[in-house]
Amino acid sequence: MSSTGYRVSADIGGTFTDIVFQNSQTGAVRALKVLSTPQNPALAVLDGVKKGLGESEHIDFFVHGTTVGLNSVLTRKGARVALVTTENFRDVYTIQGNDRGEIFSIRWRKPEPLVSVEDTFTVRERIAADGTVETPIDLSQLDAVVRAVSENGYDAIAICFLFGFRNPEHELAAEAYLRERLPDVDIALSHRVSPEWREFNRISTTVMDAFTAPVVRRYLSTLVEQMADTLPEGGRVHVMESNGGAMTANAAASSPLQTLLSGPVGGTIGGRSLAEQTGRNNLICVDMGGTSFDASLIVDGLPSISNETTLEGLPVQMSVVDIHVIGAGGGSIAWEEADALRVGPQSAGSVPGPACYGRGGVEPTVSDANLVLKRLDSSNFSGGEMTLDSQAAETAVRSLGDRFGLEPAAFAQGIIDIINAKMADAIRTITVQRGIDPRDFALLAYGGAGPSQAAALAEQLDIGEVIIPVHPGAFSAFGMLQTDMRHDFKMTWYGDWSAASPLELTQAFEGLEEQGREHLEHEGMDETDISFERSVDLRYEGQEYVLTIPVGTGTVDLKAVRDRFDVAYQAQYGHSSATAGVEVANLRVAALGRLRRPGLPSPKDRESHTIRTRKVYFDGTEHDTTIVRREAYALGDTLVGPAIIEEETTTTLVPPGWRVEVIIGGHLSMTKIDGE
Repeated sequence: MSSTGYRVSADIGGTFTDIVFQNSQTGAVRALKVLSTPQNPALAVLDGVKKGLGESEHIDFFVHGTTVGLNSVLTRKGARVALVTTENFRDVYTIQGNDRGEIFSIRWRKPEPLVSVEDTFTVRERIAADGTVETPIDLSQLDAVVRAVSENGYDAIAICFLFGFRNPEHELAAEAYLRERLPDVDIALSHRVSPEWREFNRISTTVMDAFTAPVVRRYLSTLVEQMADTLPEGGRVHVMESNGGAMTANAAASSPLQTLLSGPVGGTIGGRSLAEQTGRNNLICVDMGGTSFDASLIVDGLPSISNETTLEGLPVQMSVVDIHVIGAGGGSIAWEEADALRVGPQSAGSVPGPACYGRGGVEPTVSDANLVLKRLDSSNFSGGEMTLDSQAAETAVRSLGDRFGLEPAAFAQGIIDIINAKMADAIRTITVQRGIDPRDFALLAYGGAGPSQAAALAEQLDIGEVIIPVHPGAFSAFGMLQTDMRHDFKMTWYGDWSAASPLELTQAFEGLEEQGREHLEHEGMDETDISFERSVDLRYEGQEYVLTIPVGTGTVDLKAVRDRFDVAYQAQYGHSSATAGVEVANLRVAALGRLRRPGLPSPKDRESHTIRTRKVYFDGTEHDTTIVRREAYALGDTLVGPAIIEEETTTTLVPPGWRVEVIIGGHLSMTKIDGE
């Protein structure tokens, strides 16, 4: 019997782990969900792969997204880090920057650093701004770090010397000295983690890399070891990066920081693929799972990407897909505070889970509220893998609702209204607060809980169209199969743009490209599949922050790049100045490795399914509601609400006054009926 190969992806969430299987030849896709295993996330992946693959099927390619590093930061359960920096600069990380995170808030406090000043050590050394050595490094002062590691049990060391990005000589010398004496301790060097200016930001980035490194490496080594028998000989485990690309597990172990947002970005990359397929180039991507709600943008067909982000208020210098995350999901717990109802950010997770899961949870959650409102099928949840306990859900909702004098159905609707308002505010954060009108976008809703809340979100934001993609409950995992290998390289290059040498700039870009080529070839990429994208950080003279502008191949055209900057500045801020001087800050190169993948198959023909009806609550009133399977509808078919569309990984809610049509690719387009 011949064996069938599959490209497999896994998205490890707080409640569910989603697995997607794509036939390597036909492109056919199937998906499943398994409960996550927080004590060892790899166990859920292995369980899902085992359930999804038959005896005659094997894995050709495996990629996954993980929140292991992110969770270690959010919960402050990463490594204990010792910070080593230049003498007389011990307090840079503690003092932080001079900007306020919330400029008008009297309650704002500086974020708590991951390393205290008591855990910061200094060394006599000095590199000048031009990279020359002013004061040679005194390596003997590192003996205090060696003693502290032995006595206090530090798991990692972060080394960040002043202007180390200009000349790494002292950082490399310190690393060699410490590795000889502390061979089992992780060491992060700032010129490797982030060879970019801004001292506090670079220290913060290096510390965060050191803080997450042991946790991420331990997880990856466990997963690689346990996947060894599942992958073909020589097969590699791949990990999604925060920038939307993929890298091998070995590369991820060397750059653990790049995995911080690897889970949520898969959905955004899937959104890019859907935009190309459907011609809907402006999308608000929303992923509502069991624990969190992630919102991101596709603008003109491309993901919105930044070169720096903040996590827990601390800056991180790396390319990331812009994703706004809040604690709102199907497992978000409803609770009382000051005689008012709150929902989230606390989540029941997968253990014990919502009360309706029957795993010991007793507090009411969003999923319990949806079950009380009869929007979920208690006997056919997660493709029939789980049976929901309706009585437990009602008991949990009633226990809190009685304190507010509300019946279960009315109180459940209140829970849903509050979580929808929180999610709508999250969308406004990445649109309205940036001068973007959400009405110019379609809402792409996915995740296990997203399609059930999508229409209500669209109504709050006055968005005209909602798209429910194929395999919505596992769409982030699906998106991971649409990505390519990617590594980002950068260098600080400060000066007047008009006075820069095109030849020297071109040579600098070529040097970064050579680094990228070496990385990709080491990961098994063929030269013919490697390409590069150049960009440069520019700003008007006298300004602090920059815009990143694409640069074409070949010799750098200074005027063409300057013209692009003026156009981008006008679009971003509503004005520009063609006569003002422009400064260059950083050069950037994205090294891309194209992954070969099959095309997506045409949508399946409709399948015959029994159409049922049941009473479902909408806006406090029960309606006779059509219950259908998604497989019963083919390209061009339509359905008018109230209706519920069920499938293996999620439930789509179609309220009264809404209409659904199956569009190209098998996606669902949901729009308001005129006059409703």
